[in-house]
Amino acid sequence: MLVYLDICAIQRPHDDQSQVRVRVETAAVLGLLDHCRAGGTRLASSDALVYEAGRNPHPVRRAHAEAVLAGATAYQPLTAAVEKRADDLAAAGLRPLDALHLASAEAVGAAYLCTCDDLLLKRGSGLAAPPVRVLSPVELTTELGL
Repeated sequence: MLVYLDICAIQRPHDDQSQVRVRVETAAVLGLLDHCRAGGTRLASSDALVYEAGRNPHPVRRAHAEAVLAGATAYQPLTAAVEKRADDLAAAGLRPLDALHLASAEAVGAAYLCTCDDLLLKRGSGLAAPPVRVLSPVELTTELGL
């Protein structure tokens, strides 16, 4: 099974851990990444993820994202088809970069897009029959039985 974590999820371990939600999601993300490293689930990356990770002005956060993405076993380049699908998703209410992540996740064949972004969770799960389920880290770990 292939999963696609957006930058929000990948960066969760570097967020302020003073809130319970953030700590719980951090544990879930770290568990997912361990599961991927152990071969239980495959991790997907994309040009969109590499672009967003590279724009991070914080060296530690950027290095963390790049290290996570280096462990991906599937990669989706930006293609005309991905751009077209992202345009359609943006027209359906997703923010442009979120639409690009979802389009990339679909194109690479991911079963899940994992995010901590409440708006993406709401709008992504509200799409009619999406080929990729948009879940929070906690929902995904529950789904996978971790």
